[in-house]
Order: sequence, then C-alpha cells, then structure tokens
Amino acid sequence: MNNSALKQKLAPFLRFRTVAILLVVMLVLLVGPGIAVSSTIPTIAITSVVADQTVSIQTYNYPANQNFVVTMGPMGSQGIDGYYVTTINSGNGGSFPATFAIPDPLKGSYQIAIRLQSAQGFFSFNWFYNNTAGTGGQPPTTPGYVGIPTFAISAVTTDTDVTITTNNFPAGQKFIVTMGPMGTRGINGIVVGELNSGAGGTLTATFPIPPALQGSYQIAIRAQTEHTFPYNPYYAYNWFYNNTTGTGGIPVPPPPSGYTGIPTFKVCEVAKDGTATIVTNNFPPGQVFTVTMGPMYTAGINGIVVGTIDSGDGSSQRLTFPIPAQLMGSDRISMRAQTAHAYPFFAYNWFFNNTAVVC
Repeated sequence: MNNSALKQKLAPFLRFRTVAILLVVMLVLLVGPGIAVSSTIPTIAITSVVADQTVSIQTYNYPANQNFVVTMGPMGSQGIDGYYVTTINSGNGGSFPATFAIPDPLKGSYQIAIRLQSAQGFFSFNWFYNNTAGTGGQPPTTPGYVGIPTFAISAVTTDTDVTITTNNFPAGQKFIVTMGPMGTRGINGIVVGELNSGAGGTLTATFPIPPALQGSYQIAIRAQTEHTFPYNPYYAYNWFYNNTTGTGGIPVPPPPSGYTGIPTFKVCEVAKDGTATIVTNNFPPGQVFTVTMGPMYTAGINGIVVGTIDSGDGSSQRLTFPIPAQLMGSDRISMRAQTAHAYPFFAYNWFFNNTAVVC
C-alpha cells in the first residue's frame, strides 16, 4: 500500500483524534482549577503554638492528593506573598494535623498569618498569637451564653468620641476596643480603650477618637477579647459617621419576633462573567437586603450593587444576580447582602468566576 492510500485510509481516525485533543484542551481551558470547588471550603484551625518555634494546625474539608504551599506573613496579610515554610500533600484529604516551623523573619512578632494554597486554586488561611499556649488554651465560654455579641453606635461627637451600646455581650470578659479606617472592621486598629463586660448583656461605653483618625468621614470600631487559639475570641464591630448626631443616633433595628441566629447564603451556580445564583438561609423576615459584588477579600463591602432581596417570610430563596462589567474577568468575586439599617443584618460569601453548578 503506498503512502497516499495509507493516508487516505487513516484520515478518519486522524480527524477523530484531532477533534478529541481539541475537546480536551477546550475543557481544560473552560473548567480551570476553580471548577473543582465543592459546595464547602477548606479551612484550618490553630491547635497550638510554641512561641517563635512552631505552630500546629488541624485542616478541615481538604481536597485529596494536592500539594499545598505553606507560607507565613505579617498579621493582616492572610499569608499572601509570605515567607515560604514548606509544601505538604493533603493525602486522603479531609481533616488532618500538621506542624510547621515559624520562619526567622517572623520570630518576635505578636501575631502571624498562615496560609496553605495549592496550584489547583484551593487555599485556606488563619492567624495566631505567637505565644506558647499549650494545646488547651482557655476557651472563651461563658456558662449559658449563646448567640453573638453586637453593639450599636448611640452617639458621636465629631473628632472627639463615640458612644456604643452593646447587646448580648458575654459576662466576665475583657474586650480591647480599636478604631481604624472605614472598611477595616477595626482589625489591627488603634487601641482606644477596654470594655469589661461585667454581668454581660447591654452596656454603654464611650471611647475617644484617636488623633490619627480625626477628620475621617467614616471610622470603623471593634471590640475583641484576647483569647488564644484554638478557641476564637469574642468580637463585635461596627462603623460610624464622624459627625455629631446628638444623643439619639440611629437605634439598632429590633430583630423580628422569634428570629435567632445569623443570615447566611451559599453560592450554588455560576455562569462565568454572567451570573451568580445563591441560596439564602435563616434570613430574618420582612427585610430588604441590597446585594453587592466586589473584588476578592473585600467581603462585598462598598461593592457594586447588583440587586436586592426581599426576605418575605424568611424562607430560603434561590436567586440569581448579574456579575457587573467591572468584575468580568476576575478569578474570584466577593458577594454581600446587607440591610440599610445603621446596624444592619448582613451575610457575605465569595465564588470562583468559572461556570459551575455545585448545589
């Protein structure tokens, strides 16, 4: 058989092989690493620290057989572009312990951020106090305490002080109060005082506005205990306009009768650069939420408005919102739903901007 006849005989097979290869390449390009995301997210908890030496973690919901690069960095960095520590393999995935050395440049730091990230786009991060706390720590629990602490802004004197009124604060706790620029939630802010919760519940306290923030249009404020991991601290945060509003301010909206817990939503479906579909959970009845999207890590704060949610009777809803033109092409997008009250109900999440259906 000559070459011409052989080529003619093999032509259908070669065309099929070419089409198959193209389909595989297109699938890889379209799917990308982000599509592998499940309806849950890998996380890590800090279980123990030996000051300036090691930190031990416990993973949760980790994907199997992926190499995770471990980095540490300054507090607030989320470990992004941090100091390389090591690379670990997730093995069978799920939950497993690991211990890492604290890199020399971070020894002596008060708080340290840690991050684990794979080439497939999975990641998780946390932070820890760089002090030896053993494996037990002190759990920030108050017998009989349930729910979460919150506080409202009750009065402001421009560039002088702000008064807050707490709600559902746990008893017997010392909260460090910090202020910072708007959008920071007071994290790593300027310490302006302490609040001892005493018997807990409702308290009123006034704190000075630090010179560094005087003249600001809006200011974030935070109250947080100093518990060391593996137990999370109690905390609450809010923000205020830096202008004198008298003694009344804007009161916290009372929660609907019988409503408990916090509103949440999960992102169930994404059309790349098109839409994101969410499913709400435990939304308070009779509320209107404004939905915003923004860059990753913003929690949707000050984001682009993409729609509203009328919570109706509070039942779970499946809703679809457009991805705004300014965020098209983004790898990941933050999403937020928030009421317009001065101390609002809110929920936020994020998603990979890849076409996927996960729930």
